[in-house]
Formats: sequence, structure tokens, C-alpha cells
Amino acid sequence: MSAPPLLATRDLTRVLDGTVLVEGVSIEVRAEEVFVVFGPSGAGKTSLLRLLNRLDEPTRGTVWLDGTDYRDIEPRTLRRRVGWVPQAPTLIEGTVAANVAWGPTLRDEPVDDDRLHELLDRLGLSGFAQRDADRLSGGEAQRVAIARTLFNDPDLVLLDEPASSLDAAAADRVESLLQEVMADLSLTAVLVTHDAGRARRMGHRGVRLQNGRVAALGALDAVLQAS
Repeated sequence: MSAPPLLATRDLTRVLDGTVLVEGVSIEVRAEEVFVVFGPSGAGKTSLLRLLNRLDEPTRGTVWLDGTDYRDIEPRTLRRRVGWVPQAPTLIEGTVAANVAWGPTLRDEPVDDDRLHELLDRLGLSGFAQRDADRLSGGEAQRVAIARTLFNDPDLVLLDEPASSLDAAAADRVESLLQEVMADLSLTAVLVTHDAGRARRMGHRGVRLQNGRVAALGALDAVLQAS
């Protein structure tokens, strides 16, 4: 018997004040793949992503994480296991190290300094641990946000247009380093993007959304070519 997908949704739907944001979305995300959520602005991409770790609640349907209905997982635990990297990072006041270790610190867990420095090295931030977060460039801040999420050792990472707020050079740097660290750590991710080139470079399979509904699902070439 084959193992269940790491993450699966069935008939996932969210209606807010009579407006359908996501309707009837059923997808499966396999371990160690990058699953792309593709579509134009307003298609429901971020709305879907927010449902995957219960930042928003579905009106209908549910999500399974490694075969368990996520309603049976305590929300704080769920959001550690399903990490989130937003479009624009919001860092806390203090050092880069304090930002990366924010999750374990909130949980009163010990901080593995060696692992923290190794993760910063992987993301091109060697020597940044004691730098003030307010002295970072946009690209550096986004990489710190990625490190903060990965330091929680998530089962799956939700990437919401992680390079869209950056200039071209910084975006390319973030994308390249993210690809490397995800491959090195055998990570699983759901990537939201409207950039077909980035989807092809980073993704394996995906879904195309239109008005919150599935317009195409499966092989990435077919998803990106669908209209």
C-alpha cells in the first residue's frame, strides 16, 4: 500500500461575505516536490495557501497532513509543521539570529546555534547572525524570513510569491538559494506564483486557478499552458 500524499485537500472551499474565494479545490502534494499554485492576480492563489495551514478556515472541505485531518492537529503545531514564507517579510526588532530563532524562543525550546549558523550559511547570510534586522536589504530580509521558517523544521513550506517584492537581481538570488537549500534538505513546498518562468524553474507539478476554481491540474507544462 502506497503512502498517503504529504498534503491533500478535498473540495476545499472558502466563501466570505457571499464572495467565493476558493471553490472545490482538491489537490495532492507529494513528499519532496514543489507544487505550484499558478494563476493571474485575483485567481485565489493566496486564499488557497492561507487555507492550507488554517490561517483562514474553510467553509467546506478539509486538508489532510500526512494522512491526518488537520482539524485534529492543534493550530500552533500545525503552523510549525506547515511553515509560511510571505511575499514581504515582517521581522522582529533585534538581530538576525533572534529572528531566525523566534519560533523555538516562543516555545521555550533550546536554540541550536550550530544549526542556525549553518542555515544562514546555506542562504548566503554567513556572518549575519548579530546584524540588526533593520539594517538588511529587501533580499537579505526575505532570506532571513526563509531561514526563520526553515529553522522550525517544517514538514512542508508554503511560499507566497517569495521573490515578487524584490528587484530582479535580489529575486534571482533568493530563487537560486531557495532552490539549493530545498534540494539539500529534501523539502516539500507549495509555491504560489504568477511567473511562468519561476514556476518552470522551481516546480514539479501544479494547479492553475481561475476565479478560485481549478482550471488545470497535474503536469506543470499543461498547467502553465492552460487558458
